[in-house]
Amino acid sequence: MYVDFHTHGKLAKYLPFSTDYTNWLLGEAKSSGLDAICLTEHFNTQQFDVLYNYIKKTGTPVGDCFMFGELKVFPGMETDIAEGGHVLTVGPMDAILELNRRLEPYKKKGSFLPAKQLFEMFSEYPVLVGAGHPFREGGHIPQLPPSLLRYFDFIDMNGKDIALDPHRTKAMTCEFGRMLSKPVVAGSDTHQAVQYGCIRTKFEKEFDTISVLKQEMYAGRYSININPEAAFKVNTATLLKRALKEIHALGGDYVSVLLRKSGESPAVLRAKG
Repeated sequence: MYVDFHTHGKLAKYLPFSTDYTNWLLGEAKSSGLDAICLTEHFNTQQFDVLYNYIKKTGTPVGDCFMFGELKVFPGMETDIAEGGHVLTVGPMDAILELNRRLEPYKKKGSFLPAKQLFEMFSEYPVLVGAGHPFREGGHIPQLPPSLLRYFDFIDMNGKDIALDPHRTKAMTCEFGRMLSKPVVAGSDTHQAVQYGCIRTKFEKEFDTISVLKQEMYAGRYSININPEAAFKVNTATLLKRALKEIHALGGDYVSVLLRKSGESPAVLRAKG
């Protein structure tokens, strides 16, 4: 079972939610060879609740995930901390939606919660907490005190950072995991489907609940697959994202441009059992 622990459902944080774009992303995720994704959209993205309620209403609930065709979508979130850095959470949909509502007063830069308060909030819910791209420039997660680092359930080996410097990223992320005695898993960090598959986590067992996910992670029954073309995939996705954002900035419909080859909007993906 191939899982991507760090994905996004929109092209960019400040662009409006598009059902067609999100449907395209979900379809491409499965086409890229993934069996499941953790949808870890930025907590302060525009229309966070609209995106997640769309997933909730459109997907077929199975365990803690939602099925879109044969793709499992585990709800999650990516949250900034005042110290600098991003914290991932993965858990039941209602928990993610409630946490996001509680974080409403802290969504502007300069208002982010300190890690201690954020972790205490997360501890009230059945969610897994991850250290997102801990060694990316501007982040300070590794400098947090041990009393806070213990809250992490997993460490994110991030596709964007692997593309930039694979040897450094792999070495530092794995060492950080060993230091904390926490599993290191892989996330592409994609906002654009070309990036799917640059890195992924292969589990030996199929699952659809957070409890089994945690069990398999801590048992070490998985491996990380890094695509030899990871840098090409990430760089191509970055260029395409930039171009689509520019189309939007100029008043165009970037979704129509992206999907024009089909001539039609993609159908909503539904689980058929």
